[in-house]
Amino acid sequence: MDTLRARGFIKQTVYEDELYELLGRESVPFYIGFDPTADSLHVGHFMQLVAMKHMQDAGHKPIILIGGGTAMVGDPSGRTDMRAMLSKEAIAYHVECFKKQMARFVRFDGPNGAIVVNNADWLLNLNYVDFLREIGVHFSVNKMLTAECFKSRMERGLSFLEFNYMLMQAYDFLVLHQKYGCSLELGGDDQWSNILAGADLIRRKERKPAFAMTFRLLTTSEGKKMGKTQKGALWLDENKTSPYEFYQYWRNTADEDVESCFKLLTFLPLEEIEGLCSVHDERINVAKERLAYELTKMVHGEEKANLAQSQARAAFGGEGELPTVEVPVSCKTVLEALVAAGLAKSNGEARRLVDQGGVSIGEEKVTDPFAPLPEGEFLLRKGKKVLVKAVRR
Repeated sequence: MDTLRARGFIKQTVYEDELYELLGRESVPFYIGFDPTADSLHVGHFMQLVAMKHMQDAGHKPIILIGGGTAMVGDPSGRTDMRAMLSKEAIAYHVECFKKQMARFVRFDGPNGAIVVNNADWLLNLNYVDFLREIGVHFSVNKMLTAECFKSRMERGLSFLEFNYMLMQAYDFLVLHQKYGCSLELGGDDQWSNILAGADLIRRKERKPAFAMTFRLLTTSEGKKMGKTQKGALWLDENKTSPYEFYQYWRNTADEDVESCFKLLTFLPLEEIEGLCSVHDERINVAKERLAYELTKMVHGEEKANLAQSQARAAFGGEGELPTVEVPVSCKTVLEALVAAGLAKSNGEARRLVDQGGVSIGEEKVTDPFAPLPEGEFLLRKGKKVLVKAVRR
Protein backbone atom coordinates (compact mmCIF):
# COMPACT_ATOMS: atom_id res chain seq x y z
CA MET A 1 0.00 0.00 0.00
CA ASP A 2 2.89 2.34 0.73
CA THR A 3 4.31 1.72 -2.76
CA LEU A 4 0.96 2.11 -4.51
CA ARG A 5 0.16 5.28 -2.57
CA ALA A 6 3.59 6.83 -3.21
CA ARG A 7 3.22 6.19 -6.95
CA GLY A 8 -0.28 7.71 -7.06
CA PHE A 9 -2.41 4.60 -7.66
CA ILE A 10 -4.83 4.57 -4.74
CA LYS A 11 -8.13 6.41 -5.07
CA GLN A 12 -10.48 4.73 -2.55
CA THR A 13 -10.27 1.97 0.06
CA VAL A 14 -12.55 0.51 2.70
CA TYR A 15 -11.46 -0.64 6.20
CA GLU A 16 -8.10 0.91 5.33
CA ASP A 17 -6.27 0.41 8.63
CA GLU A 18 -7.36 -3.21 8.83
CA LEU A 19 -6.27 -3.82 5.24
CA TYR A 20 -2.91 -2.11 5.81
CA GLU A 21 -2.19 -4.36 8.78
CA LEU A 22 -3.26 -7.50 6.84
CA LEU A 23 -1.03 -6.72 3.84
CA GLY A 24 1.94 -6.21 6.15
CA ARG A 25 1.30 -9.43 8.05
CA GLU A 26 0.68 -12.15 5.45
CA SER A 27 0.41 -13.06 1.77
CA VAL A 28 -3.05 -11.96 0.63
CA PRO A 29 -4.86 -13.49 -2.37
CA PHE A 30 -6.38 -10.60 -4.38
CA TYR A 31 -8.12 -10.29 -7.70
CA ILE A 32 -8.63 -7.90 -10.60
CA GLY A 33 -11.31 -8.52 -13.21
CA PHE A 34 -10.91 -8.08 -16.97
CA ASP A 35 -13.92 -8.20 -19.30
CA PRO A 36 -12.91 -9.86 -22.61
CA THR A 37 -14.78 -7.41 -24.86
CA ALA A 38 -11.90 -7.22 -27.40
CA ASP A 39 -9.12 -9.55 -28.57
CA SER A 40 -6.41 -7.40 -26.95
CA LEU A 41 -5.74 -5.58 -23.72
CA HIS A 42 -5.32 -1.81 -23.89
CA VAL A 43 -3.38 0.76 -21.87
CA GLY A 44 -6.09 1.03 -19.21
CA HIS A 45 -5.65 -2.70 -18.55
CA PHE A 46 -1.88 -2.27 -18.59
CA MET A 47 -2.05 0.05 -15.57
CA GLN A 48 -3.98 -2.65 -13.68
CA LEU A 49 -1.31 -5.21 -14.58
CA VAL A 50 1.43 -2.90 -13.28
CA ALA A 51 -0.45 -2.60 -9.97
CA MET A 52 -0.84 -6.38 -9.93
CA LYS A 53 2.91 -6.82 -10.36
CA HIS A 54 3.61 -4.38 -7.50
CA MET A 55 1.33 -6.49 -5.30
CA GLN A 56 2.90 -9.76 -6.45
CA ASP A 57 6.44 -8.43 -5.88
CA ALA A 58 5.37 -7.59 -2.31
CA GLY A 59 4.43 -11.26 -1.76
CA HIS A 60 0.68 -11.26 -2.46
CA LYS A 61 -1.08 -13.72 -4.79
CA PRO A 62 -2.81 -12.40 -7.95
CA ILE A 63 -6.02 -13.93 -9.22
CA ILE A 64 -6.78 -12.77 -12.76
CA LEU A 65 -10.51 -13.03 -13.30
CA ILE A 66 -11.60 -13.11 -16.93
CA GLY A 67 -15.24 -12.06 -17.21
CA GLY A 68 -16.38 -14.67 -19.69
CA GLY A 69 -19.77 -14.76 -17.94
CA THR A 70 -20.24 -11.07 -17.12
CA ALA A 71 -19.22 -10.12 -20.68
CA MET A 72 -22.45 -11.80 -21.79
CA VAL A 73 -24.35 -9.20 -19.75
CA GLY A 74 -22.28 -6.03 -20.22
CA ASP A 75 -20.97 -3.61 -17.60
CA PRO A 76 -22.93 -0.31 -17.54
CA SER A 77 -20.15 1.53 -15.64
CA GLY A 78 -18.98 4.67 -17.43
CA ARG A 79 -21.34 4.13 -20.35
CA THR A 80 -24.30 6.10 -21.67
CA ASP A 81 -25.53 3.28 -23.90
CA MET A 82 -25.95 -0.46 -23.63
CA ARG A 83 -22.86 -2.51 -24.41
CA ALA A 84 -23.21 -4.99 -27.29
CA MET A 85 -23.39 -8.60 -26.09
CA LEU A 86 -20.79 -11.03 -27.41
CA SER A 87 -21.12 -14.65 -28.47
CA LYS A 88 -19.60 -17.44 -26.35
CA GLU A 89 -17.16 -18.19 -29.18
CA ALA A 90 -15.91 -14.57 -29.39
CA ILE A 91 -15.46 -14.41 -25.61
CA ALA A 92 -13.49 -17.68 -25.54
CA TYR A 93 -11.14 -16.37 -28.24
CA HIS A 94 -10.61 -13.08 -26.40
CA VAL A 95 -9.82 -14.98 -23.18
CA GLU A 96 -7.00 -16.87 -24.91
CA CYS A 97 -5.58 -13.62 -26.34
CA PHE A 98 -5.60 -12.03 -22.86
CA LYS A 99 -3.75 -14.94 -21.27
CA LYS A 100 -0.90 -14.67 -23.78
CA GLN A 101 -0.50 -10.90 -23.25
CA MET A 102 -0.66 -11.08 -19.46
CA ALA A 103 2.19 -13.58 -19.30
CA ARG A 104 4.57 -10.71 -20.20
CA PHE A 105 3.77 -8.84 -17.00
CA VAL A 106 2.70 -11.25 -14.29
CA ARG A 107 4.52 -14.35 -12.98
CA PHE A 108 2.53 -17.59 -13.07
CA ASP A 109 4.99 -19.79 -11.14
CA GLY A 110 6.34 -19.88 -7.59
CA PRO A 111 4.49 -19.80 -4.25
CA ASN A 112 2.48 -16.67 -5.09
CA GLY A 113 2.21 -17.27 -8.83
CA ALA A 114 -0.84 -15.78 -10.52
CA ILE A 115 -3.78 -17.93 -11.53
CA VAL A 116 -6.36 -17.22 -14.26
CA VAL A 117 -10.02 -18.01 -13.68
CA ASN A 118 -13.08 -17.45 -15.87
CA ASN A 119 -16.35 -16.49 -14.19
CA ALA A 120 -18.25 -18.28 -16.96
CA ASP A 121 -17.36 -21.45 -15.03
CA TRP A 122 -19.75 -20.54 -12.20
CA LEU A 123 -22.09 -17.91 -13.68
CA LEU A 124 -23.41 -19.67 -16.78
CA ASN A 125 -24.93 -22.61 -14.89
CA LEU A 126 -26.47 -20.65 -12.02
CA ASN A 127 -29.99 -21.51 -10.93
CA TYR A 128 -31.78 -18.16 -11.08
CA VAL A 129 -34.15 -18.73 -8.15
CA ASP A 130 -31.36 -20.06 -5.93
CA PHE A 131 -29.20 -17.06 -6.90
CA LEU A 132 -31.97 -14.62 -5.94
CA ARG A 133 -32.54 -16.35 -2.61
CA GLU A 134 -28.86 -16.66 -1.67
CA ILE A 135 -27.40 -13.46 -3.14
CA GLY A 136 -30.21 -11.09 -4.12
CA VAL A 137 -31.55 -11.02 -0.57
CA HIS A 138 -28.42 -9.14 0.55
CA PHE A 139 -28.91 -6.23 -1.90
CA SER A 140 -31.05 -3.14 -1.45
CA VAL A 141 -32.47 -1.76 -4.70
CA ASN A 142 -32.66 1.71 -3.12
CA LYS A 143 -28.94 1.59 -2.32
CA MET A 144 -28.02 0.18 -5.73
CA LEU A 145 -29.79 3.04 -7.50
CA THR A 146 -27.55 5.55 -5.74
CA ALA A 147 -24.43 3.94 -7.27
CA GLU A 148 -22.71 6.18 -9.81
CA CYS A 149 -22.63 3.43 -12.44
CA PHE A 150 -26.44 3.30 -12.42
CA LYS A 151 -27.26 6.96 -11.77
CA SER A 152 -25.62 8.07 -15.02
CA ARG A 153 -27.84 5.67 -16.97
CA MET A 154 -31.20 6.28 -15.35
CA GLU A 155 -32.33 9.07 -17.71
CA ARG A 156 -31.43 7.18 -20.91
CA GLY A 157 -32.67 3.85 -19.65
CA LEU A 158 -31.04 1.01 -17.74
CA SER A 159 -31.97 -2.54 -18.73
CA PHE A 160 -32.70 -5.15 -16.08
CA LEU A 161 -29.98 -7.22 -17.73
CA GLU A 162 -27.38 -4.58 -16.86
CA PHE A 163 -28.89 -3.98 -13.42
CA ASN A 164 -27.82 -7.55 -12.56
CA TYR A 165 -24.17 -6.74 -13.28
CA MET A 166 -23.40 -5.52 -9.74
CA LEU A 167 -24.80 -8.72 -8.23
CA MET A 168 -22.79 -10.87 -10.61
CA GLN A 169 -19.51 -9.05 -9.90
CA ALA A 170 -20.17 -9.23 -6.15
CA TYR A 171 -20.87 -12.95 -6.53
CA ASP A 172 -17.51 -13.36 -8.31
CA PHE A 173 -15.76 -11.97 -5.23
CA LEU A 174 -17.72 -14.35 -2.98
CA VAL A 175 -16.83 -17.40 -5.12
CA LEU A 176 -13.13 -16.44 -5.19
CA HIS A 177 -13.24 -15.93 -1.42
CA GLN A 178 -14.73 -19.39 -0.92
CA LYS A 179 -12.44 -21.19 -3.41
CA TYR A 180 -9.13 -19.37 -2.98
CA GLY A 181 -9.39 -17.36 0.23
CA CYS A 182 -9.44 -14.12 -1.79
CA SER A 183 -10.09 -11.17 0.51
CA LEU A 184 -9.25 -8.14 -1.64
CA GLU A 185 -10.56 -6.86 -4.97
CA LEU A 186 -8.69 -4.17 -6.90
CA GLY A 187 -9.80 -2.18 -9.95
CA GLY A 188 -10.30 1.19 -11.58
CA ASP A 189 -12.23 3.80 -9.64
CA ASP A 190 -15.17 3.58 -12.09
CA GLN A 191 -15.71 0.11 -10.54
CA TRP A 192 -15.95 1.34 -6.93
CA SER A 193 -19.66 0.55 -6.47
CA ASN A 194 -19.31 -2.97 -7.88
CA ILE A 195 -16.14 -3.74 -5.90
CA LEU A 196 -17.60 -2.41 -2.67
CA ALA A 197 -20.72 -4.53 -3.23
CA GLY A 198 -18.57 -7.67 -3.30
CA ALA A 199 -16.73 -6.82 -0.09
CA ASP A 200 -20.07 -6.06 1.62
CA LEU A 201 -21.55 -9.35 0.38
CA ILE A 202 -18.71 -11.41 1.88
CA ARG A 203 -18.91 -9.56 5.20
CA ARG A 204 -22.70 -10.06 5.36
CA LYS A 205 -22.88 -13.65 4.13
CA GLU A 206 -19.60 -15.16 5.36
CA ARG A 207 -19.03 -12.91 8.39
CA LYS A 208 -15.37 -12.62 7.36
CA PRO A 209 -13.11 -9.66 6.45
CA ALA A 210 -13.12 -8.53 2.82
CA PHE A 211 -11.63 -5.40 1.32
CA ALA A 212 -11.95 -3.08 -1.67
CA MET A 213 -9.34 -0.80 -3.20
CA THR A 214 -9.65 1.25 -6.37
CA PHE A 215 -7.03 3.03 -8.44
CA ARG A 216 -7.22 6.40 -10.14
CA LEU A 217 -8.05 6.21 -13.82
CA LEU A 218 -5.31 6.92 -16.34
CA THR A 219 -6.11 10.52 -17.25
CA THR A 220 -4.24 13.65 -18.27
CA SER A 221 -3.81 16.59 -15.91
CA GLU A 222 -6.87 18.06 -17.68
CA GLY A 223 -8.96 15.05 -16.72
CA LYS A 224 -9.12 13.50 -20.21
CA LYS A 225 -8.79 9.75 -20.55
CA MET A 226 -5.36 8.64 -21.77
CA GLY A 227 -4.78 5.86 -24.27
CA LYS A 228 -7.00 7.19 -27.04
CA THR A 229 -5.53 7.73 -30.51
CA GLN A 230 -6.98 8.77 -33.86
CA LYS A 231 -7.40 5.07 -34.61
CA GLY A 232 -9.12 4.40 -31.26
CA ALA A 233 -7.67 2.68 -28.20
CA LEU A 234 -3.93 2.27 -27.60
CA TRP A 235 -3.70 -1.52 -27.77
CA LEU A 236 -1.00 -3.84 -26.42
CA ASP A 237 -1.30 -6.08 -29.50
CA GLU A 238 1.22 -4.90 -32.09
CA ASN A 239 -1.16 -5.85 -34.90
CA LYS A 240 -3.62 -3.25 -33.60
CA THR A 241 -1.11 -0.61 -32.44
CA SER A 242 2.39 -0.98 -33.86
CA PRO A 243 5.42 -0.63 -31.53
CA TYR A 244 6.30 2.59 -33.41
CA GLU A 245 2.80 4.06 -32.88
CA PHE A 246 2.93 2.94 -29.24
CA TYR A 247 6.32 4.60 -28.74
CA GLN A 248 5.21 7.81 -30.44
CA TYR A 249 2.10 8.07 -28.28
CA TRP A 250 4.20 8.21 -25.11
CA ARG A 251 6.92 10.34 -26.71
CA ASN A 252 4.23 12.97 -27.26
CA THR A 253 2.96 12.94 -23.66
CA ALA A 254 2.17 16.45 -22.35
CA ASP A 255 4.95 17.87 -20.15
CA GLU A 256 2.74 17.98 -17.06
CA ASP A 257 1.73 14.30 -17.40
CA VAL A 258 5.19 12.73 -17.79
CA GLU A 259 5.89 12.24 -14.08
CA SER A 260 2.55 10.58 -13.29
CA CYS A 261 2.94 8.24 -16.30
CA PHE A 262 6.39 7.21 -15.06
CA LYS A 263 5.01 6.48 -11.59
CA LEU A 264 1.90 4.60 -12.71
CA LEU A 265 3.21 2.68 -15.71
CA THR A 266 6.91 1.94 -15.12
CA PHE A 267 8.95 0.42 -12.32
CA LEU A 268 11.68 3.06 -12.28
CA PRO A 269 12.59 4.11 -8.72
CA LEU A 270 10.84 7.28 -7.54
CA GLU A 271 14.19 9.04 -7.03
CA GLU A 272 15.14 8.44 -10.67
CA ILE A 273 11.71 9.62 -11.86
CA GLU A 274 12.04 12.77 -9.80
CA GLY A 275 15.44 13.48 -11.35
CA LEU A 276 14.15 12.96 -14.90
CA CYS A 277 11.10 15.19 -14.36
CA SER A 278 12.73 17.97 -12.33
CA VAL A 279 13.29 20.16 -15.42
CA HIS A 280 10.67 22.51 -16.86
CA ASP A 281 12.05 23.38 -20.31
CA GLU A 282 13.00 21.52 -23.49
CA ARG A 283 15.08 19.09 -21.40
CA ILE A 284 11.82 17.34 -20.45
CA ASN A 285 12.06 15.71 -23.91
CA VAL A 286 14.80 13.44 -22.51
CA ALA A 287 12.30 12.19 -19.94
CA LYS A 288 9.60 11.72 -22.61
CA GLU A 289 11.94 9.65 -24.74
CA ARG A 290 12.85 7.51 -21.73
CA LEU A 291 9.17 7.05 -20.86
CA ALA A 292 8.34 5.96 -24.41
CA TYR A 293 11.28 3.57 -24.51
CA GLU A 294 10.57 1.96 -21.11
CA LEU A 295 6.89 1.38 -21.88
CA THR A 296 7.55 0.03 -25.39
CA LYS A 297 10.19 -2.34 -23.97
CA MET A 298 7.75 -3.61 -21.31
CA VAL A 299 4.98 -4.26 -23.81
CA HIS A 300 6.86 -5.28 -26.98
CA GLY A 301 10.37 -6.27 -25.83
CA GLU A 302 13.77 -4.61 -26.03
CA GLU A 303 14.44 -5.29 -29.72
CA LYS A 304 11.20 -3.64 -30.90
CA ALA A 305 11.66 -0.78 -28.43
CA ASN A 306 15.14 -0.11 -29.87
CA LEU A 307 13.75 -0.14 -33.41
CA ALA A 308 10.83 2.15 -32.51
CA GLN A 309 13.22 4.60 -30.85
CA SER A 310 15.52 4.52 -33.87
CA GLN A 311 12.59 5.13 -36.23
CA ALA A 312 11.31 8.02 -34.15
CA ARG A 313 14.73 9.64 -34.00
CA ALA A 314 15.02 9.28 -37.77
CA ALA A 315 11.62 10.83 -38.34
CA PHE A 316 12.09 13.79 -36.02
CA GLY A 317 15.79 14.08 -35.24
CA GLY A 318 17.48 13.11 -38.48
CA GLU A 319 19.18 10.00 -37.08
CA GLY A 320 18.30 6.29 -37.16
CA GLU A 321 16.01 4.30 -39.43
CA LEU A 322 12.54 5.44 -40.52
CA PRO A 323 9.54 3.09 -40.32
CA THR A 324 8.85 1.57 -43.73
CA VAL A 325 5.40 0.92 -45.21
CA GLU A 326 4.57 -0.85 -48.44
CA VAL A 327 2.38 0.93 -50.97
CA PRO A 328 1.13 -1.36 -53.77
CA VAL A 329 2.12 -0.31 -57.30
CA SER A 330 -1.60 -0.34 -58.07
CA CYS A 331 -1.91 2.83 -55.93
CA LYS A 332 -1.56 5.80 -58.27
CA THR A 333 -2.52 8.80 -56.10
CA VAL A 334 -1.57 10.35 -52.76
CA LEU A 335 -5.09 9.64 -51.52
CA GLU A 336 -4.69 5.90 -52.24
CA ALA A 337 -1.21 5.87 -50.67
CA LEU A 338 -2.44 7.43 -47.42
CA VAL A 339 -5.07 4.71 -47.02
CA ALA A 340 -2.73 1.88 -48.07
CA ALA A 341 -0.05 3.08 -45.63
CA GLY A 342 -2.54 3.17 -42.75
CA LEU A 343 -2.21 6.93 -42.30
CA ALA A 344 -5.90 7.44 -43.06
CA LYS A 345 -8.84 5.12 -42.43
CA SER A 346 -10.76 6.09 -45.57
CA ASN A 347 -10.60 8.11 -48.77
CA GLY A 348 -12.70 10.79 -47.08
CA GLU A 349 -10.26 11.13 -44.18
CA ALA A 350 -7.31 11.19 -46.61
CA ARG A 351 -8.96 13.96 -48.61
CA ARG A 352 -9.55 16.02 -45.46
CA LEU A 353 -5.93 15.61 -44.38
CA VAL A 354 -4.72 16.99 -47.72
CA ASP A 355 -7.29 19.81 -47.71
CA GLN A 356 -6.10 20.84 -44.22
CA GLY A 357 -2.48 20.98 -45.38
CA GLY A 358 -1.43 18.02 -43.26
CA VAL A 359 0.27 15.87 -45.93
CA SER A 360 3.71 16.18 -47.51
CA ILE A 361 5.80 14.06 -49.86
CA GLY A 362 9.41 14.72 -49.03
CA GLU A 363 9.57 18.43 -48.20
CA GLU A 364 6.74 19.37 -50.56
CA LYS A 365 3.23 19.94 -49.20
CA VAL A 366 0.50 18.09 -51.12
CA THR A 367 -2.44 20.26 -52.24
CA ASP A 368 -4.21 17.77 -54.51
CA PRO A 369 -5.30 14.39 -53.05
CA PHE A 370 -5.26 12.94 -56.57
CA ALA A 371 -1.66 14.02 -57.28
CA PRO A 372 0.41 11.16 -58.78
CA LEU A 373 2.93 9.32 -56.62
CA PRO A 374 6.70 9.35 -57.20
CA GLU A 375 8.32 6.17 -58.48
CA GLY A 376 10.24 3.90 -56.08
CA GLU A 377 10.72 5.07 -52.47
CA PHE A 378 9.50 8.37 -51.06
CA LEU A 379 8.96 10.02 -47.67
CA LEU A 380 5.31 10.45 -46.69
CA ARG A 381 4.45 12.80 -43.82
CA LYS A 382 1.14 13.23 -41.97
CA GLY A 383 1.00 16.26 -39.69
CA LYS A 384 3.99 17.01 -37.49
CA LYS A 385 4.28 13.63 -35.79
CA VAL A 386 4.11 10.91 -38.45
CA LEU A 387 6.80 10.34 -41.06
CA VAL A 388 7.29 7.05 -42.92
CA LYS A 389 9.33 5.75 -45.81
CA ALA A 390 6.91 4.47 -48.48
CA VAL A 391 8.10 1.74 -50.83
CA ARG A 392 6.21 0.96 -54.06
CA ARG A 393 5.88 -2.79 -54.53
